[in-house]
Amino acid sequence: MRWEELDQEPCSLARTLAVVGDRWTLLILRDCFLGVRRFDEFEKRLGVTRHVLADRLKKLVSHGVLKKMPYQQKPLREEYRLTEKGLDLHTVVLSLVSWGDRHMADERGSPVVHVHKGCGRAMRPLTVCSECGEPVGARDIRVEIGDGWKALEESLLPLHRLPQKG
Repeated sequence: MRWEELDQEPCSLARTLAVVGDRWTLLILRDCFLGVRRFDEFEKRLGVTRHVLADRLKKLVSHGVLKKMPYQQKPLREEYRLTEKGLDLHTVVLSLVSWGDRHMADERGSPVVHVHKGCGRAMRPLTVCSECGEPVGARDIRVEIGDGWKALEESLLPLHRLPQKG
């Protein structure tokens, strides 16, 4: 599997990583969720080179994760806004932050606290079954071959041992 061909893999994770799978992209998304919208703000906050930043923003726009919106006409200036597709990445980013808070925080603790607006309490993400509402973890899920599966070489992924759907 080659990095530049991930978007062609019959794997949802590989295809997702082809879009958001590098550190700068994830940090850009983090900042988007914190309200950052303008190129110079991203550049200042991240300390990333203009070339790398422009490349990652262009990729996010081309994949429909961000959209460019004008905020000034003369001269034309644009900012980056999350699309619905981009907003759907919130749970991913929040889960990564939560993992970092749990496993990577130092003695000072978590740098930020996520507060649920509905109840006003600090929260952490929780994965629940969409059908019954029960919390689920890695040991609570069975993987089956889905309709979108295309045969791979056994050496790449031993999915031949997975139960067939239905």
